[in-house]
Amino acid sequence: MMTRIFTLFALCLFAVASEAQSSASASYQIFGGFTSLTNTFNGVPGARQPLLGWETSLAFPAWHHLRPKLDFSAFNGNNLGAPQHAFSIMAGGEYGHHLGRERIFGEALFGDVGLNQNWGANRSPGSTASFSTLLGGGVDTPMSKHLALRFEGDYQYTNFALYQSLAYQLPYRIPGLPSNFGRFSTGLVWTPHLQSASGNAGGSNDFERQPVKSELVYEGIGSFGHFHLYADSWWSNIHLAGVEYDRNSWGTFLGAQMDYSADLLPVAILTQPSKTDEWGDPLTTNREHVAGLEVSPAGLRMMWFSDKRVKPYYLIKGGLIVFTKKALSQYASYENFTLQESLGVQFKLTDRWDLRTGFLFFHFSNAFIVPSNPGLDSMTYNIGLAYHLGRRHTAIRPMNDGQ
Repeated sequence: MMTRIFTLFALCLFAVASEAQSSASASYQIFGGFTSLTNTFNGVPGARQPLLGWETSLAFPAWHHLRPKLDFSAFNGNNLGAPQHAFSIMAGGEYGHHLGRERIFGEALFGDVGLNQNWGANRSPGSTASFSTLLGGGVDTPMSKHLALRFEGDYQYTNFALYQSLAYQLPYRIPGLPSNFGRFSTGLVWTPHLQSASGNAGGSNDFERQPVKSELVYEGIGSFGHFHLYADSWWSNIHLAGVEYDRNSWGTFLGAQMDYSADLLPVAILTQPSKTDEWGDPLTTNREHVAGLEVSPAGLRMMWFSDKRVKPYYLIKGGLIVFTKKALSQYASYENFTLQESLGVQFKLTDRWDLRTGFLFFHFSNAFIVPSNPGLDSMTYNIGLAYHLGRRHTAIRPMNDGQ
């Protein structure tokens, strides 16, 4: 499901909304090493054995000791005559503190675990994706100015299920099927040196030419078609309205202004078949409207030519949408994770206002927090009015002594 892409991005940005960083923590941490799980995914009692693999992670510059973090790991092995090929994409936060030369940290991550379909005993079929959470921590021991040795231990939860057959993939669980794992990792952490991005080379008179620091976008989103990339449901449409907040938090990259982005969409209307099966296939031609609320706390906007009249942008956001009724299937869930990706243009109307027009890919699914996960990939339009926040500064002309 698209949740694998969402979790690669979601939560990696929400803790970086502030630009205030100390010089000691304003750098990335890149980890690579070996990892192991305490059990295989089909490791029922009497047939338990560890899985070995590798792990890499990226921790972003810290804000008040808190680092947004991305983590990718992969595991391989065999058990009960079946292969175990798993990979995990997770995101969340890491809180660290120095004790003498060592640095200790705790972390909380969530994301998606992918698995080969024939992982059950004797190659029986099973679900290939599961929502996952990870809690733990570790210690970094410095080896040089930019290199440290890491030892880490975590608890990880998954919720994989077996299928009755490949033809009829109704999920079920057998007694003893594991969902709780210990995860242990060791490797090297590299902390590259970063130069400060602050400074106004042009002096105070250049302040007027700096990009707008923050803005509110009053936006509307509406379906006009479907993809069939990562989700199963074709028969539903969604319309949303609310407000988005954008703030220039990371300077520029590839010529684009790098903005933190978040939104709150209190108006969410899902139009769906009133009766469906486990996969979201309609069992009736009747349709119903379901109300909901969407919030995306994790987002990045890249805007080019931000001081011009025509401003192309790319936007990606991740979050959560909650409905008053189970979405897409009566066997699914009220809560779903969202991913938005958009390409568009903002047109300057006045010094305070811009017009936004864009094409937006809107995905939501429940990341298999329950066995039924139809999901929806929707082609949507995105239109809005952007209001630039903050005091507008204008140049002060010197007074004429003769006046």
